[in-house]
Amino acid sequence: MTINFSKIKKAYVIGIKGSGIVAVAEILLSMGVEVSGSDTTEKFFTDAVLQKLGIKYFENFSEKNIPIDVELVVYSTAYNADNNVEFQECQKRGLLMVSYPEILADFFNQKYGLAVCGTHGKTTTSALLATCLKNAGVDPTAVVGSRVQEWDKNALVGKGEFFVIEADEFQNKLKMYNPKAIILTSVDYDHPDTFPSFAEYKKAFGDFVSRIPKAGFLVVWGDSVDTLEIAKETTCEVIKYGIGEENDVVIGEQKIINNGQEIFQEFEIKSLGKFRTKLVGKHNVLNATAVVAVAQKLNLDLGKIREGINNFQGTSRRFEYIGERNGAILIDDYGHHPEEIKATLKATREIYPDKNIIAVFQPHSFSRTEALLEDFGQSFDSADQVIVLDIYGSAREYSGKISSQNVSNLINKYNPQKSEYLPKAEDVVEFLKDKIGKKDVVIAIGAGNGWEVVEKLKN
Repeated sequence: MTINFSKIKKAYVIGIKGSGIVAVAEILLSMGVEVSGSDTTEKFFTDAVLQKLGIKYFENFSEKNIPIDVELVVYSTAYNADNNVEFQECQKRGLLMVSYPEILADFFNQKYGLAVCGTHGKTTTSALLATCLKNAGVDPTAVVGSRVQEWDKNALVGKGEFFVIEADEFQNKLKMYNPKAIILTSVDYDHPDTFPSFAEYKKAFGDFVSRIPKAGFLVVWGDSVDTLEIAKETTCEVIKYGIGEENDVVIGEQKIINNGQEIFQEFEIKSLGKFRTKLVGKHNVLNATAVVAVAQKLNLDLGKIREGINNFQGTSRRFEYIGERNGAILIDDYGHHPEEIKATLKATREIYPDKNIIAVFQPHSFSRTEALLEDFGQSFDSADQVIVLDIYGSAREYSGKISSQNVSNLINKYNPQKSEYLPKAEDVVEFLKDKIGKKDVVIAIGAGNGWEVVEKLKN
């Protein structure tokens, strides 16, 4: 679908607080379109973004919210005619309606599209890539799934030819994008509610990379059998990055430095020298190396890229320092897949080798928890104590065959007495507030609202 935006003066957005959709609202605004919308009363980082942009939004869904003279309706894929009165009303009025991934694809496909995809690391890598492109002076547009610290929002609206997106595989939205180049960070089975098997999950990525034109390129993590298998589906140039010597961009020595004032990582890329980043964990060295591989291919100033990586502050909810309580360090992280949890807790242990690490985990979606239950049970080796909150179903699911008690029981099967189940954030706050002190690190892990635990402990 290609929309003639020159004819559109007024747009309305259903689910306007969504992290991706708010970026689309900003792009529409930059084109001179008047934007308004609606969502639930729940607070997100996007509330502040909408207020800053001066976009009017309602915190309820009602037919009365929709302007009489609206010409375009953009909707979040969480909403449809069965669960949303505004959606029904727009259909009844015969308005031009387009989903968030469709309109994003429309913008993206008209530019030099750089897509970052994979099971893990999409948000950080796409934010870092866009930041480095901006630092190199090419003025990109970018849409990222979380607030980027430097931007204080999750979008860049630039005048240059490059458009960076975090390309999410959920609901196989990948099939809408026609990228000129792709970074493929990793492939581990996820989203069982969309992909019934790992083979089908991998096929979505295989189909995606096969659409890169011959003149384009694929930057792929070269230390994984699964990513390399997917890379075979493309006819374009393939650039492999990783630790193995057979890669095109090879990572050398890497170390975490905690000097009491700041924590950072130093790492070497062979033949390109040393880099440093404020992001911790081996996974983030890989993310930064993927960005360097793209920059090299695009012939960008490597000094500017090195500077961009060094200064990058990260994105919200990605190993984000929240504050302290009684001297205990409070961290929030979005990790919701077993591999992400392992990587995050391993990095936490490397930074704080002598501290007692308390992980507060909130599983995300019933289908994922059920499909990956065994893996979740074995993801917490680097933590000393695990508290499991109720499963966050989000707008996707309201119930399932599995509960958080099952997760807690399985963790205890592998590590007796390590885990307990406390249903709500306030239960955990009550439980921890007077127990924690200087010896502790409390890290909230999950894609739902488990971050409330560390925020409330801080306050």
